[in-house]
Amino acid sequence: MRYFFRKKSSCEVAKDRLKILLISDRVNCSPEMMELIKTDIAKVISKYMKIDTGNMDIQISKMGNQGKRGMRNPVLSASIPILDLNKNA
Repeated sequence: MRYFFRKKSSCEVAKDRLKILLISDRVNCSPEMMELIKTDIAKVISKYMKIDTGNMDIQISKMGNQGKRGMRNPVLSASIPILDLNKNA
């Protein structure tokens, strides 16, 4: 269980920030908006289970099905480590 509580190194934090910046640039979503989305998702899921918010990964990409005018729709994908399914634990 130690893995979930370790602090990210500055290299890991910088890498995460760069990922967010690149993704937001590709889908016209600001880094601030990505952080708001990540925070809101964490709040909602935290109502039902205990999660590791420090290691969650939220991304928006243009890998979805083709929409109007043949363009790809953005897709939101999330990887959220679950620490405990019982919120009251």
